[in-house]
Amino acid sequence: MTALSSDQPIAVVGGGTMGAGIAQIAAAVGHPVLLYDAKAEAAERAVQGIAAALDKRVAQGKIAAAVRSGLIGRITACRALRDLEPATLVVEAIVENLEVKQGLFRELEAVLGEEAILATNTSSISITAIGAALRRPERLVGMHFFNPVPVMALVEVVSGQATDPEVAETVFDTGAAWGKSPVHAKSTPGFIVNRVARPFYAEGLRVLNEGGGDVATLDAVIRESGGFRMGPFELMDLIGHDVNFSVTRSVYDAFYQDPRFTPSLIQQELVAAGFLGRKSGRGFYRYGDHVERPEPKTAQLGPKPERVTVRGELGVLKHLLPVVEQSGIAVQHRDSSGIERIEVDERIAIALTDGRTATECASVDGGLPLVLVDLALDYAQASRVALAAADQTSSEDLARAAGLFQALGKKVSVLDDVPGLIVMRTVCMLANEGADAVNQGVCSAEAVDMAMRLAVNYPVGPLAWAQSIGLDRVVQVLTHLALGYGEDRYRVSPLLRRKLFAGGRLL
Repeated sequence: MTALSSDQPIAVVGGGTMGAGIAQIAAAVGHPVLLYDAKAEAAERAVQGIAAALDKRVAQGKIAAAVRSGLIGRITACRALRDLEPATLVVEAIVENLEVKQGLFRELEAVLGEEAILATNTSSISITAIGAALRRPERLVGMHFFNPVPVMALVEVVSGQATDPEVAETVFDTGAAWGKSPVHAKSTPGFIVNRVARPFYAEGLRVLNEGGGDVATLDAVIRESGGFRMGPFELMDLIGHDVNFSVTRSVYDAFYQDPRFTPSLIQQELVAAGFLGRKSGRGFYRYGDHVERPEPKTAQLGPKPERVTVRGELGVLKHLLPVVEQSGIAVQHRDSSGIERIEVDERIAIALTDGRTATECASVDGGLPLVLVDLALDYAQASRVALAAADQTSSEDLARAAGLFQALGKKVSVLDDVPGLIVMRTVCMLANEGADAVNQGVCSAEAVDMAMRLAVNYPVGPLAWAQSIGLDRVVQVLTHLALGYGEDRYRVSPLLRRKLFAGGRLL
């Protein structure tokens, strides 16, 4: 099937932010839109809100007044469900409650034609469960938009057990015709985005709980080294801890308490205290007039090295070497003997984290005092790196290690010696969860990466990122985390292992 033609009427049920946004984008491509809300006057207020938003765009010169008038003219506020009878597609955007959604769709089945498509914007409820109450469950599909709908590109097209594949394809093609980037997903807890994103919050919370760093420093490392737009703590403050914690608990319970999704006691305490983030004025940070944001901890300037010795291939850390050479520091290469590290003035060794603590690595490898460096999206461009010293390493030697990165124009944050540091363990867990989603038939590898880039602005899709790090390193990090913690939380996805032995490519 192809997309619905732009002259076919679309109905939207729910006059809130999401419903109004869906109505706007459908009308923008020419569909007559029937907008209904059970609350009196809510649909009219939604149309007024769309008009006001478009008026601002007209005033800014972003759209013509005629375009604004045409779009608003195609949206009709309806007072009764029976008014939606002409619709070929109805998108529901109401309260997240299974019984309420089932009741609505049963009423819609009685009103609409036999071939009408029923779509739900649910972010967390099983499409299969909603459809179980319907006479025609094959006509039901998930069409999950992201807020704000007119801006966010991703749409998850979610199929339940009974969904007709042709219905899902029609909705997929229609989403693309509306200017969105749709991805197919199977109806499982969290779909793609809300499932794969859990480790971004969970690993930050765990490192915080273990005293690896303070929130401002960990956020700064994730942003300035990892390349993410926001750190986990500032993002949770923005989302709201009540919302974020609820989603985490929902996914955790839906997966029968899989330890991979275990909620955080830290976040539970914030919710209990009413410290919900920006909307309450306090979360991990405080908000309001004249409130100063805490600065990340940055190491004092250490000595600039005279030379470095490179042993082994270094993996992704090798991308640092051209920057070292450009800084005027002499670089020499020597036999690795199976060891991959950078030695600074033959006094201190720097190695990429492999999921163990620096203390454990130093006790096994021996040799020079050891400092581990965290993963960076791009070592040449990163403005900050995170280091962790073994307990056996002196403060003077740690300063020498920091001095290398500072000589390259980078800020250095020293974290406590937690396994996997913060960026590496987060990225590896994101990739692991994405791989599990693919392995379990939820979606394709390409859909995982597209969804995470478009919906939550990851700098790189987690599977592409894992591939660039090297699946051998990702599996090594996860294996060491699992051994170190003794938890099933860090079990390696069977797909990662399989692709590692098949040549190391996920995409």
